[in-house]
Amino acid sequence: MKLFKPTMVAIALVSVLGCQEAKQEEKAAVLDTEIQKQAYGLGASIGMYMERNLEEHTKMGLSLDKELIVKGFVDSLEGKSQIEKEEIQALLTNLEQTMKTKQQEMAKQEAEASLAEGQKFLEENGKKEGVKTTESGIQYSVITEGTGDKPSATDTVEVHYKGTFLNGETFDSSYDRGQPAVFPLNRVIRGWTEGVQLMSVGSKYKFTIPSDLAYGPVGNPPRIPGNSVLEFEIELLKIQKAEQPAEVGDKSE
Repeated sequence: MKLFKPTMVAIALVSVLGCQEAKQEEKAAVLDTEIQKQAYGLGASIGMYMERNLEEHTKMGLSLDKELIVKGFVDSLEGKSQIEKEEIQALLTNLEQTMKTKQQEMAKQEAEASLAEGQKFLEENGKKEGVKTTESGIQYSVITEGTGDKPSATDTVEVHYKGTFLNGETFDSSYDRGQPAVFPLNRVIRGWTEGVQLMSVGSKYKFTIPSDLAYGPVGNPPRIPGNSVLEFEIELLKIQKAEQPAEVGDKSE
């Protein structure tokens, strides 16, 4: 059984380094050999990771006392821990549970705020010139109208797309990856399944998709918060028709 979580050890290491820098100017590390560089690289990697970890604790209102972290770390190295191993395990378990609870509370608050923001945005966006609204609530406007076929829900499509939040921040883009996305149209969010069927090959549309036709109240953690209204610019490049079931018997007979 592991009695110490690596993340907490890393917090201690980061704190030790931080306190040392505050007390005295550090001498440059000696990095003459491969093993020295590996040791330094391991510490640097932990430090970069745990910097983000400590920021998350602070966001949740769980700022950890660095001096106590350092004290516990040093005491443990010297075999003089003031707390027994069994109690430490329980304390770390409680800390993890507290973090999860606070994360859930924050996610709920963000989802409620996002729902109100999304509803207001949809009301205003639907009044804009050139914006059409489907019966289900999807809003779209035509950037370029193509002349090719339109896909059905069971077809596979090849598209270029960019997905953004209402503040304009991009959360996903096939353009950034440098290659189109290919997928069955009935294997994506409902807003895509319905919306892309409106498009002809060669078209480029802008869609504003209500949260209930995207990722709903749960969202798609960690990138997309719950109740997010999402915007997509989608360019339909190709359609691969679904294979028809084989016919039984010979019609010539």
